Amino acid sequence: MHARDTAAERAGNEQDAALVLSIAAGDRDALATLYDRHAGALLALGLRILRERREAEDLVHDVFLEVWRRAHSYDPSRASVRAWLVLMMRSRSLDRRKSHAFARSAPLAHDPRVAPASESPAVLLDRARVAAALAALPEAQRDVLVLGYFEGLSSSEIAERLGAPIGTVKSRVAAALKALRERLGEEERS
Repeated sequence: MHARDTAAERAGNEQDAALVLSIAAGDRDALATLYDRHAGALLALGLRILRERREAEDLVHDVFLEVWRRAHSYDPSRASVRAWLVLMMRSRSLDRRKSHAFARSAPLAHDPRVAPASESPAVLLDRARVAAALAALPEAQRDVLVLGYFEGLSSSEIAERLGAPIGTVKSRVAAALKALRERLGEEERS
């Protein structure tokens, strides 16, 4: 099953790269197709970080506007299209979260940790694999990743929240990421 998933993942990456090339040539339909393929996952990420649907939706729109403007600069040797999009969304979400205007207006009660129903089976499978790998980590490592990647806190903010030295936080993040890479890499080879 994993071999087929990997082949499907490679095919999806190739299709995404072809779409970005078409977007760079001015193809609006290619942009719409790329949007359909990835907007749900980007929205879910934005919701996790911002906890505000309208703000997350605005940022998804901004990311795809940036794709339209910068498709010619995409370099497939550096990252998959999906990784490129996720990095843009994460960066914009963290910037927005740290802005003073957003910090004053964001509701505290909304919890976006539920996946949108529109996510593809491949995204749901990835989510399940990552969740299982996270669950296998020691609690101290899992906590720093959740605070950093899902809550959007900086290393110093994590250190303050946990009452731990910043060097300890950075060591835990490095160890956790290494363990995740190893675990997820082993699953792909199985």
